[in-house]
Amino acid sequence: MHLYYTFMLFSLIIPVYNRPDEVDELLESLAQQDYTENFEVVIIEDGSSLRCDDVVRKYAGKLHLSYCFKENSGPGDSRNYGMRKAKGDYFIIFDSDCIIPPNYLTEVSKALTANYVDCFGGPDKALDSFSDIQKAINFAMTSFLTTGGIRGGSEKIDKFQPRSFNMGLSRKAFEASNGFGNIHPGEDPDLSIRLWNLGFETRLFSKAFVYHKRRIDWEKFTVQVNKFGKARPILNSWYPEHSKLTFFFPTVFMIGLFFAVVLLLFNFDLLLQLYFVYFLALFLVSTYQNKSFKIGILSIKAVWKQFYGYGTGFLESFIKIIILNQKPEEAFPELFFKK
Repeated sequence: MHLYYTFMLFSLIIPVYNRPDEVDELLESLAQQDYTENFEVVIIEDGSSLRCDDVVRKYAGKLHLSYCFKENSGPGDSRNYGMRKAKGDYFIIFDSDCIIPPNYLTEVSKALTANYVDCFGGPDKALDSFSDIQKAINFAMTSFLTTGGIRGGSEKIDKFQPRSFNMGLSRKAFEASNGFGNIHPGEDPDLSIRLWNLGFETRLFSKAFVYHKRRIDWEKFTVQVNKFGKARPILNSWYPEHSKLTFFFPTVFMIGLFFAVVLLLFNFDLLLQLYFVYFLALFLVSTYQNKSFKIGILSIKAVWKQFYGYGTGFLESFIKIIILNQKPEEAFPELFFKK
């Protein structure tokens, strides 16, 4: 059993939309892998007007590459397209804005050999070269003080839900599940839950991390987390047995802050003091981790935008989907790609 999995062929699946510069950095990092076995890289150009085919050709002598251009249908469908084209036994999916450490594939191979699983996910980290805003957003999305602690860095969480910026999926699991659905965002937990229901296991590979640049524009970041918030009640309506109280946290946080301000008008400031202590803790932890006062300040802004964007999106979706029982595709058509 161990011998078979040691020599399985990895197919790296990378959908891209108008990001040739990101693909260049990603492929450069893949060319530096210390993994000694063969692996293939499948680039799926999702209807881009700014194509990366010239970049891909640059690495033809360094990597075993396949390049596919298709009409735009979203990241989930593009990953499925790539996996159908790929030759490997095991698919590893990255976002185009990732940079992969040299030992990544070696760590994945070790983990699969030691304790095989049909689907895994890995955490993400920030490179020193990332901008201060990128590091602040990374803190907001990964810290134990925010919903990031729920998302991706702890092995204590029951049934880890991999995220598709850093995710592994066996061919067997892909064929059984038909891969990603047409919701976006939200296609990652949707796939994880369907895999569980089919009897497959998922696991966190803590040493298989990637450097994830994320969005650097504050407005785009707010829009992104707002969509995350809208997607969650939809998933809860599909899979109520997997709904958790932690999903409500950002919305409760925002409502609580509103009441804290109202109570201040009546000379009751204890609740507001608790919020002050929380934001102070965010600042101190981020400043210490990033060794930067400025990033500490920016992290407060990033967490605020994360909670506000996610919290308001979740509340709107909860009212429409759970309370008013509207159809998700009609309530939020922007979250669904037509196949």
